[in-house]
Amino acid sequence: MTDEVVRYEREGAVATVTMNRPRYRNAQNSAMTYALDAAFERAVNDDEVKVIVLAGAGDHFSAGHDIGTPGRDVDTSFDRRAVLWWDHVDKAGGDQRFARESEVYLGMCRRWREIPKPTIAMVQGACIAGGLMLAWVCDLIVASEDAFFADPVVRMGIPGVEYFAHPWMLGPRAAKEVLFTGDRFSAQRAYEWGMVNRVVPREDLLETVGKLAGRIAEMPRFGLALAKKAVNQSEDQMGMRAGMDSVFGLHHLAHAHNAEVSQDSLAGMDAKAMRGASGS
Repeated sequence: MTDEVVRYEREGAVATVTMNRPRYRNAQNSAMTYALDAAFERAVNDDEVKVIVLAGAGDHFSAGHDIGTPGRDVDTSFDRRAVLWWDHVDKAGGDQRFARESEVYLGMCRRWREIPKPTIAMVQGACIAGGLMLAWVCDLIVASEDAFFADPVVRMGIPGVEYFAHPWMLGPRAAKEVLFTGDRFSAQRAYEWGMVNRVVPREDLLETVGKLAGRIAEMPRFGLALAKKAVNQSEDQMGMRAGMDSVFGLHHLAHAHNAEVSQDSLAGMDAKAMRGASGS
């Protein structure tokens, strides 16, 4: 395991996978992506594990994709476990970006959504943009009262993050409000929209998630796997997977447009600018 970016712990039937870049609010670089994948695979292959909890070390769950820390590794080759495509490192333009984002963002999130064991996101503090993706692939989300969420990437001219689950996680009108404004929304608002299962005081978050995981772990493992697959298949029948594919194309059109008119695929927005834009 890559202990510096992800921690793995097991207590009884519950495995906890913790993003461990608290200095950078758990911004997700490729090293973290593959450490997360290794941790999830470890939990799936452990017959003693029946429930997986995804957590973030420190004050925040995740500030999203790493677009500016010293550990940003956009030019590093990856293993390509989620998508069978060529390496992106020596490619140019859309070829490079499409290959990378197909693998480390959309592809990995889809891979994790299909984990055959129930997953719970334990969210505190910021859950921004790519952080939403990490929470949304989990089956349940338990948030602290001080948690807040946002997808501000329309400020870059981009129509939402790569794992475009917004209409299914929030409902169409709430999804439009979140995208059109780029504003943060509270854990309570997320609960009202049906995105979050429970909202609890920060000091009760760990205990609440532990009890919920323990309750789920009492159920038959295979039954849980089939129930999860049944709901996921129903979401896909409602168009989620096809919708993501279509929006992924719009996402890359936006990157290409930005690069053409400004010579910067992110429209000149860096991590600091995005924090200020979303009020986070």
